[in-house]
Amino acid sequence: MRTTTRLRAMIDAGGIHIAPGAFDGLTTRLVEESGAALVYASGGAIARSHGVPDIGLLGPTEVAERLAQMTAVTSLPVVADADTGFGNAVNAVRTMGLFERAGVAGLHLEDQTFPKRCGHLDDKSLVPTEEMVGKLHAVLDARTDPDLVVIARTDAIASEGVDAALERAHAYRDAGADMIFVEAPESVEQIELVAREIPGPKLINMFHGGKTPVVPAERLAELGYRLVIIPSDLQRAVIHACRRVLSEIVRTGDSSAADDVMASFGERERLVRTAEYLSIGRD
Repeated sequence: MRTTTRLRAMIDAGGIHIAPGAFDGLTTRLVEESGAALVYASGGAIARSHGVPDIGLLGPTEVAERLAQMTAVTSLPVVADADTGFGNAVNAVRTMGLFERAGVAGLHLEDQTFPKRCGHLDDKSLVPTEEMVGKLHAVLDARTDPDLVVIARTDAIASEGVDAALERAHAYRDAGADMIFVEAPESVEQIELVAREIPGPKLINMFHGGKTPVVPAERLAELGYRLVIIPSDLQRAVIHACRRVLSEIVRTGDSSAADDVMASFGERERLVRTAEYLSIGRD
């Protein structure tokens, strides 16, 4: 079964599904190894892995190339962050083609102006609702696999308020979006309001330290949310572990004192399936 079909079936079946955020092939392999059923390709984490902030500095071809690396090493459905489509409706159509060819099972498109900002940064600005609706229509028409899940995201809470976010969400659902993503609710009450007022499948962003309070997955499932993305926690853990190892290398000349935060040589090779690759072509 195609990953697009599997993702759609998971959403249609109900329940809640957690998608940890990965940003390259190695972290994608780690997500699969963990037993998770989905991978979230975090646009912010992909940007930061290039050493730049999540403010729209990467182009669609750079992101699509990374997505192809990620989908190539996992059998799990990958849900991708398509930002604003990297421009207007024409750019968004091109992005859809690039991301489809990269093998993603779903993607979300947001209503910020281009270039965008991380959803939990301040001073975001949005395109008019009508422009976003037109962009959604264009992307949905350009989709070649009808099972690929198109998720409409609104960032309106921060700049226009929760009522405007709900109005936009309704408009995007009416435009044909398969799922709605209201970014950065600022209270449990707002999370519950979105769940109550917006019909159909919904995605929510949950991570420690953001503007949105962390709500247990069981409660989110009761409210009707279907996908939970946790975009950059893996990357934050990597930063912390790398700093620990680097401090020992600089201090002592080797990393043995930081062994507790390092995978063994054997663990690393098993993760990337070295033995499996080396067995190819052998009798």
